[in-house]
Amino acid sequence: MHIARRLTAGLAFACLAVATSFAQQAPPAPPAAQLPKVLLLGTGGTISNRAGGRLTVDELIKSIPNLDRLVRAEGEQFANVSSGEITLDQWLDLSRRINDRYKKDGELAGVVVTSGTDTLEELAYFLHLTVRDSRPVVVVGSMRNPSTLGYEGAANLEDAFRVAADPASRDMGVLVVLNDEINSAREATKTDARLLNTFTSRDYGVLGTVLDRVAYSRKPVKRHTAASEFDVTKITSLPRVDVILSYQGAPGDLIQAAVDAGAKGIVVAGAGAGAMSGSQSQAASYAVSKGAFVVTTTRTGGGTVGGGGTGRGGPTGRASGDDLQPVKARILLMLALATTSDSNEVRRMFREY
Repeated sequence: MHIARRLTAGLAFACLAVATSFAQQAPPAPPAAQLPKVLLLGTGGTISNRAGGRLTVDELIKSIPNLDRLVRAEGEQFANVSSGEITLDQWLDLSRRINDRYKKDGELAGVVVTSGTDTLEELAYFLHLTVRDSRPVVVVGSMRNPSTLGYEGAANLEDAFRVAADPASRDMGVLVVLNDEINSAREATKTDARLLNTFTSRDYGVLGTVLDRVAYSRKPVKRHTAASEFDVTKITSLPRVDVILSYQGAPGDLIQAAVDAGAKGIVVAGAGAGAMSGSQSQAASYAVSKGAFVVTTTRTGGGTVGGGGTGRGGPTGRASGDDLQPVKARILLMLALATTSDSNEVRRMFREY
């Protein structure tokens, strides 16, 4: 019994010594004033959609253990809905809000925006073209909701805060951060309806990773953010632009109907390198004759489209979407048409952005 007590006491003392050693070795939390300030703007999405009600930005911030050792986090609830419910007017308001915060707050190191993943790549690319500051905007979401086993939202959020706070993220444009990976808003696309590793940059590869540290391996080369010419303070609304899919025997009347309904631009998600059906080609000519602009892209998910003209002096009212996904070509065309009616200028924008 005496030996047992001595062993128990010795074990307790050893555990206390180890705990004390770890406590002594653990670095103290840096003073809050020295930490980078990061703003979280919540728009909703699966990352907030728990059973019984949506998480607020304050609740999302509290869900991240020891976040106060990494950043000075501020939260602002912009919206709290599914991504499909966000309107184009809200896109404009959100971009204006981020630009305004950056203009007024020199201490702000970065901004994180939560979004539903269904249209996350669209919102991210819009901000990539309209937030005119070199400081980063990180768009983040989750594939599982907070009431689901394996919810990854808090981990994605922590990664997003780390990326937004890192000085290396400056001049990288808007970034999409999920699953420990950093993708450019221009290239990121959702590739699977359910898997956690759904967002990729196709053959381009990720910009970097968020593991033991934020590590970048390449930079975006197209114009964006601080170098962008798109000024949302001068845009009151975005023109209607529709995306039409091409397929075997596709009728052209859908293009014609869209133009007759008020579309100022048409993005054709063409087969292969942008091929349309015969009736679609005729309808595209009709669209141009009515003053609409037609951009040709590919439905394949990769590769470039050269048809439709990219250079100065190309066909009036037409341009190629280069390597942009159809939904992103739509965003660029909306902004282009809100800025100019010159075909050469629109083609220039598709080359540069």
